[in-house]
Amino acid sequence: MTGMNWQQLLTTAREGHDALEPADMGRSHFHKDHDRIVFSGAFRKLGGKTQVHPLAKYDHIHNRLIHSMEVGSVGRSLGIRIGEELKKELPKGIQPDDLGIIVQAACLAHDIGNPPFGHAGEYAIQDWFKRAGNQHYLSGLTDKEKLDLQSFEGNAQGFRTLTQIEYHLNNGGLRLTYPTLGASLKYPWTAELAGSNGKFSCFQSEHRILEALANKLGLIRLESGRFARHPLSYLMEAADDICYALIDLEDAVELSIIDFEEVEEIFLDIQGTKVLALDNSGNISPARQLSALRSKTIGCIVDAVVDTFVKNKGDILNGSFEGDLIAACPTAIYQGIQRAKTLARNKVFMDAQKTETEIGAYTVLSILLETYIEAGFEYHQRRDRRSLSYRTKRVFDLMAGEAPSEKMGQYEIYQRMVDNIAGMTDNYALYLAKQFSSPS
Repeated sequence: MTGMNWQQLLTTAREGHDALEPADMGRSHFHKDHDRIVFSGAFRKLGGKTQVHPLAKYDHIHNRLIHSMEVGSVGRSLGIRIGEELKKELPKGIQPDDLGIIVQAACLAHDIGNPPFGHAGEYAIQDWFKRAGNQHYLSGLTDKEKLDLQSFEGNAQGFRTLTQIEYHLNNGGLRLTYPTLGASLKYPWTAELAGSNGKFSCFQSEHRILEALANKLGLIRLESGRFARHPLSYLMEAADDICYALIDLEDAVELSIIDFEEVEEIFLDIQGTKVLALDNSGNISPARQLSALRSKTIGCIVDAVVDTFVKNKGDILNGSFEGDLIAACPTAIYQGIQRAKTLARNKVFMDAQKTETEIGAYTVLSILLETYIEAGFEYHQRRDRRSLSYRTKRVFDLMAGEAPSEKMGQYEIYQRMVDNIAGMTDNYALYLAKQFSSPS
């Protein structure tokens, strides 16, 4: 099997644009990727979307925007460190800092397709399309198109957002470079190849784009039919794992869901020490102690991830590396991350208030989907806006320029409706569901 090469993996080409010569770059294409993501509406809306605690009463609890920025910070460090390790292998005109900005941009975009209410929102959309009473809406779709809706994935919606929805609608989206898009793809395959965990990063509507991207980057097609991941996507994934495993616990301490001492023990074990190297005069609050602990702990993990990437570079480039970088790290690092995730799963995710809100999220999204998909179904059946029911006309009015067009097929119509819902913030989805149910 021929391995992937950095010349292709780090091309400066983007859809609609050839690669730039080093002398012409100035503000690099990769910096432009970063800026396009930051200034996009989809990225801005992450400030109103759940990270772990839906509709938290404290405004300093992490949302998806803050989480993505923190992941980007860690990802940039990982990218630059790996760039320094690979300095002699990099193509002409590519510097270690470029790898840092590619990974940072991919990190900023990694949750950009998440619907309102986080993973609860994903499950709510999936379940709505699976319900027996809603199956009539799916008549006329192919099996693969049905699977996309019934397996709705924030990762795939993110790829769709980047390549289709934002800026240049259905004409390249943000038009990011191929390396940034590749680094953002955690699961570069479609739903039918998802496997037991149900994870995939591409709907049927973007399959052509995935094929073109893989060709440009030289991604290996594996025996399973999936593409091997872009090497830098492993750094994006590691940065995300680090942040949600550790920083989510800080929010839980802030919300008095878990005790400081429980988190302190895990962080110190990852660092390989039992001593908290801080002023013990009693003048430092648990929150400040936890911030200092977290900073040093992330530093230890970053070192381990860099070493692990370099050690496994050959397998990563030939597509045979399995699992993720954190799992391949030394035992103390991997087990520490797993303990943090277990603590979150057993105590944070089972918090009564979080559970109540997530159950409510199902009701909110069911109301929205019933309204929007019913309107889309009617439009597909009639194909004449003048003959639509008053309610459907008003739904289309609400969508304004995002409403389906007469050239769209049933699958495309439904996707446009889901795009609209998935792009909502938690509060706007809640407000709109209340208005649809009982206008105030």
